Amino acid sequence: MFKKRMAIIMALLIVAAVGTGCSAKAGKYADGTYTGTGEGKYGPIKMEVIVEKGNIKAVNALEHSETPGLSDPVFEKISKAIVEKQTPEVDAVSGGTVTSQGIIDAAKDALKSAVK
Repeated sequence: MFKKRMAIIMALLIVAAVGTGCSAKAGKYADGTYTGTGEGKYGPIKMEVIVEKGNIKAVNALEHSETPGLSDPVFEKISKAIVEKQTPEVDAVSGGTVTSQGIIDAAKDALKSAVK
């Protein structure tokens, strides 16, 4: 009798733990458009982060003084990585580390206001 009760209690605890873990991931951010700034190699970088249904949908550059042409792939790769991973905690692009960090910092700054 004791073993059966323990098995039921353990099963209920597992179900509760799994259910809690799943609901914590939904709706991490409040919907809206947020802006933030970070420091790039040649000055401030202003980024826009768009959140829909609690998820990061887009990360766009608004203003920066980084070298045109050279920095474009860095903006594209970092922005894409943030959307894919749903967090600004992404790796910097080799050869564009300072610009990468400025973009990441700007996204973090923008998302401060979006966290529920």
